[in-house]
Amino acid sequence: MAVKKIKTKDKHIKNLATIVGDASSILYQKVDLLAYECDGFTVYKHSPKAVVFPKNTNEVSALVKYCSDNQLPFLARGAGTGLSGGAIPLNNEVIISLVKMKKLLNVDLENRLAVVQPGYVNLKLTNSISDKGYYYAPDPSSQSCCTIGGNVAENAGGAHCLKYGVTTNHILGLEVVLPNGDIIELSENGILDVPGYDLLGLLTGSEGTLGIVTKITVRILKSPESKQTVLAYFDRVDDGSQAVSDIISAGIVPAALEMMDKTAIEAVESAAFPVGHPRDIAAVLLIEVDGIAAGIDEQINQILEVCKKRNVREVREAKDEQERASWWANRKTGFGAMGAISPDYLVQDGVIPRSKLPEVLKRIEQISQESGLRIANIFHAGDGNLHPLVLFDARIPGETDKAILAGSACLQACADVGGTITGEHGVGIEKREEMRFVFNDEEIIAQTNIREVFNPKNLLNAGKLFPTPGRCGEIKQVMKEATTVS
Repeated sequence: MAVKKIKTKDKHIKNLATIVGDASSILYQKVDLLAYECDGFTVYKHSPKAVVFPKNTNEVSALVKYCSDNQLPFLARGAGTGLSGGAIPLNNEVIISLVKMKKLLNVDLENRLAVVQPGYVNLKLTNSISDKGYYYAPDPSSQSCCTIGGNVAENAGGAHCLKYGVTTNHILGLEVVLPNGDIIELSENGILDVPGYDLLGLLTGSEGTLGIVTKITVRILKSPESKQTVLAYFDRVDDGSQAVSDIISAGIVPAALEMMDKTAIEAVESAAFPVGHPRDIAAVLLIEVDGIAAGIDEQINQILEVCKKRNVREVREAKDEQERASWWANRKTGFGAMGAISPDYLVQDGVIPRSKLPEVLKRIEQISQESGLRIANIFHAGDGNLHPLVLFDARIPGETDKAILAGSACLQACADVGGTITGEHGVGIEKREEMRFVFNDEEIIAQTNIREVFNPKNLLNAGKLFPTPGRCGEIKQVMKEATTVS
């Protein structure tokens, strides 16, 4: 197909347009690139060289090969909902947008799997198979717009990952374009018991630094026979936190166990989906159990008793599906609801042992007082995945830097109790230096060595995931020299 009007003398722009068909599948003018300067992490913004929209794997491969041959930095992008800057172009990259690759390719109910392209929206998969009694379990808050390809890159989780696990637990196969343009298939046909290294596990959560996923085989689950949801209000965060541990200790594994604190409640009740949470309450727990109908009532009664022993102010079951859905809409829009009470917010993503919830939440409150910034807490309490939301006003000089420091301090608090710095949002550029909270230099070098095997030119999504060079780089050089001498 002939290239349409390309208003630039840049030969690379013209050649990239030829690969994807015509000028309608490439953006390169400054005004058109503004939307691609950042993802859901808006603190930093950088413009790409261009954005190209391939329609199939072969076009992705050709684009990657061209970039590799011509030393053009490049990265893949899905819906841009990532919260750690993984899709921000730091090096004048060519962005390979996968939004046109959005087909559901196959559904195999007998083997309980589906095959999708990377631009296929997460929630659309469940909506496409729910009438047949199946669903896709990973459910990040952005599931109505985030893509499954992006979920693979970040190893996304969601409210129901306590019982069902995160994305990596549901990936059965991948088609991947390597940084030199080669195309490989991993666990074709969803057969997992193959010999060799676990490349599926390695690629899932690699944040687009090892390859570009172009086809995904996922596990789909039979819809549970029954589900019930409980709402519990506590006057003390400590009581709510202890109730979380008590529920798990009682042998109950809820499908979801979510908590919001007072500041978070203020936000969701001021936004688009209020449900009448008391504004003076210290914490709300949202607890969902699912499974065989015969056992649900017993689990619910146990949960009610646990909450009552922890000084619950009020605890009740959803009276119908409409009320249950409204509670979940209120919770799932929690991040965006911060806009109702603050001009800007920075969301963090640390993980801690459940038993450390009271200790870490107290430390986050101290960080809030020390920084002078309010911090709301919305989190997957059942598996200790915290999401402190630092509220600030970027128009006030210095507040953005204060928010960044406060967010980093929250992650340090998680690491200090044996936790880690991300559970589902990834590292991206936001938490690169915080990787040092959980890894020493030698451990970081071991991981960057793996990256170099896949991405030796470091053209694919460079500058993400790992700390900037420093002592780590010096040690790496010494190790290389020692290997050369030996």
